[in-house]
Amino acid sequence: MEAMPMQRTRILAFAVSAAAALGAGLAPSQDGALQDEPVGYTDTPFLPGGKWRVHDAARPVPPVVTPGATSGAPPSDAVVLFDGKNLSAWQAQDGEEAGWKLVDGAMEVNGTGSIQTRDEFGDCQLHVEWAAPAQPAGQSQDRGNSGVFLMGRYEIQVLDSFQNRTYADGQAAALYGQKPPDVNACRPPGQWQSYDIVFRAPRFEGEKLLSPARVTVLHNGVLVHDGVEILGSTAHRSLARYSPHPPKGPIGLQDHGNPVRYRNIWVRSLE
Repeated sequence: MEAMPMQRTRILAFAVSAAAALGAGLAPSQDGALQDEPVGYTDTPFLPGGKWRVHDAARPVPPVVTPGATSGAPPSDAVVLFDGKNLSAWQAQDGEEAGWKLVDGAMEVNGTGSIQTRDEFGDCQLHVEWAAPAQPAGQSQDRGNSGVFLMGRYEIQVLDSFQNRTYADGQAAALYGQKPPDVNACRPPGQWQSYDIVFRAPRFEGEKLLSPARVTVLHNGVLVHDGVEILGSTAHRSLARYSPHPPKGPIGLQDHGNPVRYRNIWVRSLE
């Protein structure tokens, strides 16, 4: 094949960089350098229900966030809650130091009680990795039981649900006591599993509930809840109900007596 002339190569490279720049909302100068200047139109129709036109030149471009270097790694705007080094972001529910132990870069439930973050969050994206004990013990709810609590009250169940039958709304990734996951995506015990959770907090006006909480959950990359409405604060053997609470709350991890491990926990505020 005939070699591409140098001039044609440069034109193609400029076209590629220009296309990438336009996609990022940046304008390439004639020498190929990217300029942070508006790109778009001022004579196109207005989009419904807003002030922006189609391809509006004045519309602000999204801020740049650098993704994690590997799948599951925290992006540049995340708050890292646990990186395997210490429990400084966590405390016991009574405000004392978190008593869970560190094991091989993970924190492990050890019977000292549930823990929660020192900081509080409302609307958020949460990434959590967990592993049930490699040697299963017990059955149903007595096998690898723990939980992730949003705002300290809305639970995504953690359980070893690999070939372990329990009630449907109590298995891994269930909205505990409310809705089973769409599918069982659980890995075998001892293997690391991931939850990627997008949570929208409820809104209150005084004592009145204006809008319920909603949640989307991916278990090991599989969508198991898609914008599901949460019925209220998690309850056992009773109906979940709402009661007014502040717009932010802690993220909690449950001590249910099983040595479940957690690692690589981070959160992004969506407010």
